[in-house]
Amino acid sequence: MSVITKYFYSKVLRVFRDLHKTRRHVFKDDDRALTAARLKINDEFQKNKNETSEENIKEMLKMARAVETILRENVIQGEHVEQNKILLRPRESLLLDNVPYSDTPRNKTRP
Repeated sequence: MSVITKYFYSKVLRVFRDLHKTRRHVFKDDDRALTAARLKINDEFQKNKNETSEENIKEMLKMARAVETILRENVIQGEHVEQNKILLRPRESLLLDNVPYSDTPRNKTRP
């Protein structure tokens, strides 16, 4: 295995593991979503396992990182609790401080 191949192999393996780790965290306690995400991740990596172009590999790694970031930062679990009600379960990392919005910039006061 060449040095370049080893380099890309380690990068691909790292992003593969990170995607699965994020999948387990984001879809915790949702067996259906966990299975669907696992199958999709594995299918995409399997489909492209014979890719040899460095440029294509770099682009796919970039896309995989973007997907991992979107899952980690934007996906919130919801559970149907009644006919027209969904209970949202945001992860701690998604909760932000409630800061009021203001159209006018604040003037900084100087001592």
